[in-house]
Amino acid sequence: MSSQGDGDAEQGPETVGPSPSSSTETDATSGDVITVTIGATVPTGFEHTAAEEVKEKIGVDARISKDRGRIYFPITSDKLFQVHLLRSVDNLFVVVEEYDHFHFKESKEETLMELQQLASKLPWTNALEVWKLNTALKKKKSHRKGGNGVKLKPTSEASDAAVADTERQELPQAMASTEGQMEVESTPDTETCAQDLEESAAMAKLIKFRVTCSRAGDKHSFSSNEAARDFGGAVQEFFQWKADMTKFDIEVLLNIHNEEMVIGIALTEESLHRRNISHFGPTTLRSTLCYGMLRLCKPQASDIILDPMCGTGAIPLEGAIEFNSSFYIAGDNNDMAVNRTVNNICHIQKRRADKGSASGLPIDTVRWDLCNLPIKTSSVDIIITDMPFGKRIGSKKRNWDLYPSCLREMARVSRPGSGKAVLLTQDKKCFAKAISRVGGLWSRLQTVWVNVGGLHAAVYLLKRTPALFS
Repeated sequence: MSSQGDGDAEQGPETVGPSPSSSTETDATSGDVITVTIGATVPTGFEHTAAEEVKEKIGVDARISKDRGRIYFPITSDKLFQVHLLRSVDNLFVVVEEYDHFHFKESKEETLMELQQLASKLPWTNALEVWKLNTALKKKKSHRKGGNGVKLKPTSEASDAAVADTERQELPQAMASTEGQMEVESTPDTETCAQDLEESAAMAKLIKFRVTCSRAGDKHSFSSNEAARDFGGAVQEFFQWKADMTKFDIEVLLNIHNEEMVIGIALTEESLHRRNISHFGPTTLRSTLCYGMLRLCKPQASDIILDPMCGTGAIPLEGAIEFNSSFYIAGDNNDMAVNRTVNNICHIQKRRADKGSASGLPIDTVRWDLCNLPIKTSSVDIIITDMPFGKRIGSKKRNWDLYPSCLREMARVSRPGSGKAVLLTQDKKCFAKAISRVGGLWSRLQTVWVNVGGLHAAVYLLKRTPALFS
């Protein structure tokens, strides 16, 4: 059996699968490099931004899915670590198989039976090898220290520790084919080999998994739960894994969008958008969305970047970490928001200090009135902020007064002719009216339509006109 859900996978020990290789770690170091397709979920609307980052940091072209919010790109197993350096992606998974036009049957029973039969026909080998390598990369600080015994504990940490021992053991077929060619660390006898095989088989029984199905389209005869249940049951029968909806080691993804279907294995334990924030507010932005907004305005060295409604500081924090040649000023009129920002900055600084890296961040925090900023006229290069939608904070009625006032104040502190503003709002009608009311101080360069918590919002890239502020 299997389950349907939206959670991210925990990483765990390797299991007996269709791959005859000893371990992906060995493959990577011995030159046996494989190429796979990596899928990534990204903030809806910033697919092209994510594709640009993949090209810039990994050097490959990314393909944008028909289903908004996903991109796909190829990578070799020896460069897998690079995908975890991406700042624009929420979740990562390795693709097992893709179907551009999967012909779903009209009958629900026939379709579910087809999904069951598909599980044993899929090319799982490379995907499981990459999953195993990804697990080793995440646990690189706890390399194996030799020896064959592992003390198992009923915790996820124990499962992670078991990876080291599992990676050293061969499947029976692999041991038969490489007998006499492998280097051994100690002098094993027949008893030791038998013990290794028994331990390997025992660990395989400990593997827990779940299937998550996400489905879009109204022409399917089945539900997401039914697809996850039947496909997961076939996966369980094929691998002899144990189904567990909460404490799973492997998460198999079944993504269906109309006729497009992608089967994958999750590589992230939790969404990467939570990376910077420890103190959340009522409207905390995803760090991945903040990165997309920052890339829109292309920060340059020595730029002064202002967030006048910083909330929890998600935008300036992401900027100070990724675009650290600029200086960031985070401000808000709410004491609790300012305190959350300060706490999040301290959290990042402590985390960096614990890792032995420079803990300082080019960021400062201020409490102020955003319509009367204590900032010199024409002194700011970029303004980037999440404006109140009028739902959880403020109201639509108040926005009609607030938006023109803050746009005028932003125009005052921005450099005429070169200053930029990247503003996120869901109150698009009010924003359009406010732009027209500020006397040609801002020109609109680009609009990116995004999904924020289920709300259809817009990110506006504005440029300060040369018009003098009066």
